[in-house]
Amino acid sequence: MTFAPFGRTFPTLLIGALGAAIAWAIGFPAPFLTGPASAVTAASLAGFNLAIDRRFRDVVFMFLGVSIGQTVTPEVISAAARWPVSLICLGVMLLVIIVTSRALLTRYWRMDGTTALMSAFPGHLSYVLGLSEGIKADLPVISLVQSVRVLALTLLVPLVVTFIGELPGVAVVPLATLSPTTLLIMIVASAALGWVFKRIRVPAPFLMGGIVISAFLHGSEIVSGVVPPWLAIAAFVSLGSMIGTRFSGISIADLRRSLTAGLVVTVISGGIAAVFALLAAYLTGFAIPMLLIAFAPGGVETMVAISVVMGMDPTFVAAHHVSRLLMLTFIVPLFLIGKERN
Repeated sequence: MTFAPFGRTFPTLLIGALGAAIAWAIGFPAPFLTGPASAVTAASLAGFNLAIDRRFRDVVFMFLGVSIGQTVTPEVISAAARWPVSLICLGVMLLVIIVTSRALLTRYWRMDGTTALMSAFPGHLSYVLGLSEGIKADLPVISLVQSVRVLALTLLVPLVVTFIGELPGVAVVPLATLSPTTLLIMIVASAALGWVFKRIRVPAPFLMGGIVISAFLHGSEIVSGVVPPWLAIAAFVSLGSMIGTRFSGISIADLRRSLTAGLVVTVISGGIAAVFALLAAYLTGFAIPMLLIAFAPGGVETMVAISVVMGMDPTFVAAHHVSRLLMLTFIVPLFLIGKERN
């Protein structure tokens, strides 16, 4: 069962919206993310050929970026002096996850060293898959293991954080919505900066373009206001739907072969991330729930969006997840060079 390429975005979003409505009705955590991700994944595995148009995806990321950047306040900026400690913990965490996950995949799933290594990297999926195409590795296995990690963390992180208890508050944001003219100017500026970021290979370029423009304008008090709630919700539903489309076209047999490996990598990565989040909380005094999201090895857009939905500081979370991707940008080639020499 397939849809014409041009028309696949609409049915995908329709299924995602239905999933969001159900998740919201039953009180599921972060319903506008977890609901669409679950519904679109189920539809993809049922045989629907679903997808989100790349241009539409970039627009969604810009709106998410503007929503994230609007939380930047002088209080948030002044707290950045304490972030280097947690970022150091994050860097060590990445190395521990990579070494541990690669060893498990090689020993118990009999993957070759390169496939196991590429499957073990905690994030930067598009970059990892791009590198995998140029080396001797099992690309479908890598894609499945990494996709399972992203989906599982999208569904589990909100549940874990909710069960921990009281959530930390964030800096007060003006309740007035941005005027249509101001919002349009910010989106145009975000698109231009996102294009520049894409040219210089910055991770999640249009998301980061929106964050930088919005954070600068709000932090300097040039503008004041938030993205209209209905637009923010629409962006979250679209993001959840995008996550589910990663399973489109994958057979149940292929999924079954890599599902266990993907779940184990997710559990191991999540466990190690939790340990380092607790360490960072002890060293910095930041709230544990916020650090769990900041350290969770999921997709940067997803984890930052979850922080927004759950009322935490998305600027802190975004800084850590983008730093994780930048670290992996340099770590991945170093590990591959090491493999080629062995």
